[in-house]
Amino acid sequence: MKKILIFITIFFSTIAIVNADDMKRIVVGNKDAKITIIAFESLTCSHCANFHKDVYPQLKKDYLDTGLAKIEFRHFPLDIAAFNASKVSQCKNDGDSKILNSLFANQQKWVKGSSAEEANKNLEKFLKNEGFDIDFKTCLNNQEIEDFVLNDRIDGVKNYKVNSTPTIIINDAKFEKTLNYKNLKKALEKLI
Repeated sequence: MKKILIFITIFFSTIAIVNADDMKRIVVGNKDAKITIIAFESLTCSHCANFHKDVYPQLKKDYLDTGLAKIEFRHFPLDIAAFNASKVSQCKNDGDSKILNSLFANQQKWVKGSSAEEANKNLEKFLKNEGFDIDFKTCLNNQEIEDFVLNDRIDGVKNYKVNSTPTIIINDAKFEKTLNYKNLKKALEKLI
C-alpha cells in the first residue's frame, strides 16, 4: 500500500497542470519593446502561412531581432484542425515559437484529411517526424490550453473585431492595409 501511495504521489507531482492565467504567450522580440504587434492567426490559413513565409522573416530581422518591436501570436482557429494545432503549439507552455513556425512552414504536410481524426493523425505524424517531443493526446485533452486558445479567439472578436486571418494589430490599432512587408514597414516606421 505504501508503494502505491508513493507511486501515486510521484506520478501526480510530475504532471504539469497549466492554468490558463499562467499560460505563456508565444512572443518573439523584446518583451519591453515600444511597438507591440499582435497577430491573430489560424494554423490552417494559407494566408497566415504566406505571412510567415513572405513577411515575418524580414519583420523579424528588422524589428524583432533589433529590439524595436515584439510580436505576440494569438490563436484564431478557423476549423477543428487549426484548433488542435493551436493547442499543440501552446502545449509546452514555454512561449517558444518553434512548433508554431514549423506548422506554418510545413502546412501542406499536415493539413490534410477528410475528418478530424484523420487530420489529427496527420498532425501527430508530422510533429513526430519533425522531432517535437510532446504528448499529443495530453495536449489535445488539456482543458486549460483549450480555454486559452478559445479565449484568444473570443478576445480577437470582442476587442479587435477580428473576422479573418491573419489580422494584425499594432499598438492596439487594427492594421487595415494590404498585409505585405512594405505596408507593414511604413506603419512601424511611424511609431519609432
